[in-house]
Amino acid sequence: MIFSSFEFNKEEAIYIQIENHIKDNIEKGILQNGSKLPSTRELSSILGVSRSTVVTAYEILESEGKIKSTKGKGTFVTSNKKVAEKSFNIDWESKVNGYAHTCEELDIIKTEIPWEKGMISFKSIAPDESLFDLDEFKRAFLNAWSLEGEKLLNYGYARGYKALIEYLMKYMENKGVNTKGKEILITNGFTEGFDIVINSLTVPGDRILCENPTHNTALKIMRARELDIVGVDMDEDGINIDKLSEELRSNPPKLAYIIPSYHNPTGIVMKGERRKEVFELFQKYSVPIVEDGFNEELLYSSSHVPPIASLCSSGNGVIYIGSFSKILFPGLRIGWILADKKLISTLESVKRTRNIHTSFLDQGIFYNYMISDSFRRYVKKVRRHYREKYNFTLDKIKQYIPYEYIMGEGGLHIFVKLKGVNARRVLEECYKKGVVFTAGDIFYTDNKGTETLRIGFSRVSMEDIEKGIRIIGETIKEILEDK
Repeated sequence: MIFSSFEFNKEEAIYIQIENHIKDNIEKGILQNGSKLPSTRELSSILGVSRSTVVTAYEILESEGKIKSTKGKGTFVTSNKKVAEKSFNIDWESKVNGYAHTCEELDIIKTEIPWEKGMISFKSIAPDESLFDLDEFKRAFLNAWSLEGEKLLNYGYARGYKALIEYLMKYMENKGVNTKGKEILITNGFTEGFDIVINSLTVPGDRILCENPTHNTALKIMRARELDIVGVDMDEDGINIDKLSEELRSNPPKLAYIIPSYHNPTGIVMKGERRKEVFELFQKYSVPIVEDGFNEELLYSSSHVPPIASLCSSGNGVIYIGSFSKILFPGLRIGWILADKKLISTLESVKRTRNIHTSFLDQGIFYNYMISDSFRRYVKKVRRHYREKYNFTLDKIKQYIPYEYIMGEGGLHIFVKLKGVNARRVLEECYKKGVVFTAGDIFYTDNKGTETLRIGFSRVSMEDIEKGIRIIGETIKEILEDK
């Protein structure tokens, strides 16, 4: 309010002082074109002067083109006085901290070869949105809205939507997990869940063990936290037991991060006996396990294998982080952490500090979708669809690409090791031909994997899958011939 500290002097007429005060604020740019002034009645009350005094001041200002009064709307500044520009520049680069710099350096959206319109892209492992049950989703939305719409639009609880938590507890029990003494925290997908766990349980410099290669997003989070990442090589059955045993014996890490099912990027499903061996080794050395329940619903070639968390029949040594984002509605960003009850209480406070809670509207819709039995029918449909695409892609890779070995038993991607060819050289040449994929080196902890690549097929048509893989294969052969 421009008149909040205004005081009259005894030398000038009051209407002149009001007029000059308004002019002065226009000149300084405080009152700009379109700014609304108090009504004459309101300003006379504020200043404790007669209304006619204010009317006189306004009439002079209007005659000079400084203001304009419109009946029924009010009085507005009409001066186009240009405010003097004042430079205020900051060298933000010098102020950005190491954490932010690391995040930007590891941001593959910015640093990797980008997809451009018209290209065949094998980069994505997101679900095919054309398969989403939009009618069922709409029904779930309307059900949630009709039952408690006003509550879902208000603040929620950091722990999550109670009905969804109860559903997911039962979901985990059906996977064979003992949930006694455990609780669930709803998160914004896997990424937030893992970030909360890592930032709550580690300090920079802590050793953390994982498979090599591993999930690129998890690597980014661990590197941004400045952890000492120990990558243990894999074989066709998962993490190598001998190398794992050696690492644990020589220098036990603070935590272990494992993706036992449909491993990203290799697609390997760790078999039951190997899971038992892995679990018992971590148990022996008292190293907590963070289990990534990645794509557990999309196995094509064998029966479902229970998560490592199910082997922990008693105790609290396994933290399970789950999400349906790779098969169902990733835009909702629904994930969860299942862990020791006391730990979840702490993680809940961390979650509340960061973003208060995950959208209750999203959680309510998601819950209503899941309890309608739509998810079971959807998974049955997409398994059939993706199985066909998986087998087709695998056949085309074998037909066109010279490879050393191929990995993948399900999910939405296939991992390929080439024969003596740098995958980035292949990517650069394929980019010129309108085809992109993910070079495998971004998944490794130790700069290995230069001859590997990941083929994501979920959102690519059958026609483009064959065309794109043929181009990749032809490009590899051209490079080999030039050697």
